[in-house]
Amino acid sequence: MGKLVSTLFVTLDGVYQAPGGPQEDTRGGFEHGGWSFRYADDDFGGFMNDVFGRPGAFLLGRRTYDIFAAYWPKVTDPADPVATKLNALPKYVPSATLADPGWAGTTVIGGDLTKEVTALKERTDGELQVHGSGALVRSLLDLGLVDTLHLLTFPVVLGTGHRLFTEGAVPTAFRHTGGSVTSTGVAINSYDRAGRPEYGSFALPEDA
Repeated sequence: MGKLVSTLFVTLDGVYQAPGGPQEDTRGGFEHGGWSFRYADDDFGGFMNDVFGRPGAFLLGRRTYDIFAAYWPKVTDPADPVATKLNALPKYVPSATLADPGWAGTTVIGGDLTKEVTALKERTDGELQVHGSGALVRSLLDLGLVDTLHLLTFPVVLGTGHRLFTEGAVPTAFRHTGGSVTSTGVAINSYDRAGRPEYGSFALPEDA
């Protein structure tokens, strides 16, 4: 059974919206698109190349799918480790509105998300990878379907934009499995889901 692995870019204040370019996602009048660009370096590239060495299939939210489908099919360099995997491997998109996807290898899935994604994990040889797709990742986390979360935190605060974790998220504990910091200050941390949080108290015991 494959693992579901999410890789997400966020700011210090938790914004995941439009890291790659000004016009990527302007919902809500968002004016900060492209905030991750200046932090790209060899450390960042090396980590992403490693991630793209492990997928068996991709699960993408509708908005991220549209962004990827407009870009990656045009990247035809066989030496590009990201483009070769995205273009060649199966892609699954939970959507009620995507009727006729033009990107080869795309399957639209509907119905119960837990049932559909669990079935995808069972038949995927390698990682079932989610890139971006913040709203989908939130739903998958709340349903307990994410096995590993790679969270790349960029040293910038934007103050507006769609945030990964919002009020009402299901309480979830994680186990830290690895981390590094790039030369430009991007904190790369990997977490495995570890059930529900545990609670205690630092209060001093009452005097006897």
